[in-house]
Amino acid sequence: MDASIVIISLPAIFRGIGLDPLAPGNIGYLLWMILGYLLVSAVLVVVLGRLGDMFGRVRIYNLGFLIFACASVALSLDPFRAGAGALWLIIWRIVQAFGGSMLTANSAAILTDAFPTRQRGMALGINQITALAGQFLGLLAGGLLAAVDWRAVFWVSVPISITGTIWSYLSLRETASGRPGRVDWMGNLTFAVGAGILLAGITYGIQPYGGSATGWANPWVLTGLIGGAALLLLFCYVETRVAEPMFNLALFKVRAFAAGNLAALLTAIARGGLQFMLIIWLQGIWLPLHGYDFEDTPLWAGVFMLPLTVGFLIAGPVSGFLSDRFGARLFSTAGLLVVAASFLGLLALPVNFDYGLFAALLLLNGLGQGMFSAPNTSSIMGSVRPEYRGVASGMRSTFQNSGTALSIGVFFSLMVSGLASSLPGTLSSGLQAHGVPAGAAEHAASLPPVSTLFATFLGNNPIQHLLASDGSLDHVSAAQRAALTGHSFFPQLVSGPFHHGLTIVFSVAAGMALVSAVASALRGSHRPAPGGPHKDRPAATGKAPTASQTPHNSAS
Repeated sequence: MDASIVIISLPAIFRGIGLDPLAPGNIGYLLWMILGYLLVSAVLVVVLGRLGDMFGRVRIYNLGFLIFACASVALSLDPFRAGAGALWLIIWRIVQAFGGSMLTANSAAILTDAFPTRQRGMALGINQITALAGQFLGLLAGGLLAAVDWRAVFWVSVPISITGTIWSYLSLRETASGRPGRVDWMGNLTFAVGAGILLAGITYGIQPYGGSATGWANPWVLTGLIGGAALLLLFCYVETRVAEPMFNLALFKVRAFAAGNLAALLTAIARGGLQFMLIIWLQGIWLPLHGYDFEDTPLWAGVFMLPLTVGFLIAGPVSGFLSDRFGARLFSTAGLLVVAASFLGLLALPVNFDYGLFAALLLLNGLGQGMFSAPNTSSIMGSVRPEYRGVASGMRSTFQNSGTALSIGVFFSLMVSGLASSLPGTLSSGLQAHGVPAGAAEHAASLPPVSTLFATFLGNNPIQHLLASDGSLDHVSAAQRAALTGHSFFPQLVSGPFHHGLTIVFSVAAGMALVSAVASALRGSHRPAPGGPHKDRPAATGKAPTASQTPHNSAS
């Protein structure tokens, strides 16, 4: 929930610290407020999963809860304003992500150790779906709490994290002995720097550069993309040469592990794109067209997206339980086909849709993702030897978190490209038709499309923001002023260009879901064997696992 609660609360946070989110110099603050947590999570979970294998998963998990609690307290006590206040929040969000990564990197491994094979799918299903549902519940909680006070967005984590810290230290016990080993410093360094630079390059690629709507031609962005990719290639080479690698590439010889992680990566990209596009669609267009004030749209966007969470909560535990009996491939593959169908359904909706049909498609999408996530996690974790479950859990989380971070770069770029071709002309002519002087209209139309996206994302009316700042509203009649700053002008103006971009986004997301379904179907007829909690645990050999050595993997 903490990974997403800030997203919907950003309007209140920026107002609270006195920062104009649409000022060109502040877009970086906005992006890092969203992406800082995701980038750290994507980079560190494998390292922390490996440390859990070496020093004890429960020990790392408990320490993570403690760090998370301290960071939550610091976030709620931000003493600064403007840029300094934003930097305080970004830094402590990164610290919070470090603690959160300790939790997510080891939780699946702890559960896999604790539960017998016949119950593992249900246990991991509850864990996975609770986590995914929390991402969407965070949107609702953020809207509710931000309406009270922007600091309440961070206060809510304090009692939960403190209670969780005490509870985990008192109740959790190690069920698997630590596996002594050496830290792979070269692997850690090349992976952390390479992944960080690559994802940062993608982050800045969606910002305007020169006369371009996006920054993909920016030399610094290109350097980050090429340099990050080169370091990751070096990382792969290093991992094949060290005795105890951080990222055990031999695990990809296991078909269930490789196919499950590929499907998880593509699904995470599609899911992240869906989350951001739905927020923009609801907050920037649909809710204002139905009479909601721009300032109230973050809260109501969270409310109207609840069917997505309901679908997760229904399908996740059920599919996890059934996959224990019938195997993961059927449920995960069918779930992804349902997700692809829901994307195609959203693609066919008009911008000003009927909510009943929209809610049904969101429910369908949630059901499909719930059907996929729990069996897929169970299949991945059950396909590796016990002594590698910590690093396997970290690798799984890395693919999932990287997919969410990548989705922002991929889908925002697609949307910005769609808007850049038609939005400036539409905006300029629409403003002039309502009495705005040509010069002021051209200036407003020159606002980068990404700023327009962020305005809708933040529940702001950019027309009122732009025209009030330069005094253009003083040159129009009262009726024209009311029309320009009302609920309908901006949403109706951008609905055409936005739908063009939306068509591209949902088409790509549907394609990713279908490719994920193919990868899921190719995982092999993996079916957990019956038995107690230790029957599936061969003694550690100290060697890297291969497909033939891994329990319950019927890749043939």
